[in-house]
Amino acid sequence: MIQIHGRLCAVYGCPIAYFSNHDPLSELISALLSHRTKNADSHRAFQQLTHQFPTWQAVRDAPTSEIECAIASCTWVEQKAPRIQQVLHLVGERCQGKWSLDFLGEIPVPEARAWLESLPGVGPKTSAAVLSFSRLRRRALAVDSHHHRVAIRLGLIAANVAVGASHAILEAQLPEDWTAQQVYDNHEVMMLHGQRCCYYHNPACDRCSVLDLCPFGEARMKQV
Repeated sequence: MIQIHGRLCAVYGCPIAYFSNHDPLSELISALLSHRTKNADSHRAFQQLTHQFPTWQAVRDAPTSEIECAIASCTWVEQKAPRIQQVLHLVGERCQGKWSLDFLGEIPVPEARAWLESLPGVGPKTSAAVLSFSRLRRRALAVDSHHHRVAIRLGLIAANVAVGASHAILEAQLPEDWTAQQVYDNHEVMMLHGQRCCYYHNPACDRCSVLDLCPFGEARMKQV
């Protein structure tokens, strides 16, 4: 993993700047909107939602149909709107109306992830995203579909390991002394490699910087 990480960092440029500066609650809602949705569409939905409703309490208490209209650029709005309101109800109850998840920055990462994953619709990817991508900047590895595909082809995880289960396996492969920034970089370079080289269809193995470390790529190139 370290060798792979080093080569990909050389290609994509590390450290990579964080793309978000949301507070953790905002990052949680943004992540819920992003499920099975293109980034541009979920971003537009988040912007419209926060423009239309001044507070998360207002989102919680609004008619669900109004939330559906606000997030219309997302997929599955009929599922996401009530789910977001359900999550906000639970956050309001558990945080005694403070509407802040900043406390997640003060407890151990495993506890913070367990707290988040106790909420409906929140799995390993979302909990990692909230802790890593938000302004908490905690050490948690998120794995998206591109990252997952690249990891399988490189032999880092078995082909039958699902995205959710892959989080613990891949994070365990990272050095324990890595900083949150290095863990974030690992997610980013694996994702970028999947987007820009290791495509789902017709991967560009001939220009892959980790080809000699990739069982899938080497086998494929022998067939060309």
